[in-house]
Amino acid sequence: MPKLWNETIEAHRRTVHDAILDATVELVRERGLLAVTMSQIAEKTGIGRATLYKYFPDVETILVAWHGRQVAGHLERLSRAGEHEGDAGQRLEAVLETYAFIHQQMARHGFGPDLVALLHRSQDVGHAQHQIHALLRDALSEGVRAGAVRDDVAAEELAAFCLHALQAAAVLPSKDAVQRLVAVTLGGLRAR
Repeated sequence: MPKLWNETIEAHRRTVHDAILDATVELVRERGLLAVTMSQIAEKTGIGRATLYKYFPDVETILVAWHGRQVAGHLERLSRAGEHEGDAGQRLEAVLETYAFIHQQMARHGFGPDLVALLHRSQDVGHAQHQIHALLRDALSEGVRAGAVRDDVAAEELAAFCLHALQAAAVLPSKDAVQRLVAVTLGGLRAR
């Protein structure tokens, strides 16, 4: 097949794939995890059920794929935040703030505990958590070298502290509240 034809088919497949993910998540938000069927997803996406089954075997697999796409986006945002201009302290603050806002935004999607438990069983989530921990550990180590972050606690432990503390952003009502949480977290990291 000509290269242009292959690229066109691949682009079409990506478009259908993404439409399936988006339609499924929208249905889960509207109806709940247990109420969504493959027939409903096919109808909402505008494709036949046979076509849907060529892409995914079941609703759970679709949701795991959607979550993988979300996690990849979050990792990209965190990496970009770590490239923030300024000194080590400013870069660390940008990463912490981005992480906190990601948690707040995820909570606002309105997913219940059933869906969160399902999505966090995936091996990919463990790998992503490891990447986030490493990214933060590296930012903290840079802060220690610059004298902006305390050096009496290992960067590994400080990263774990930050990640757990900032997950509280999921229940905070405003941007200002998230920024205050980040400030409190930074206060615990400052060199003495």
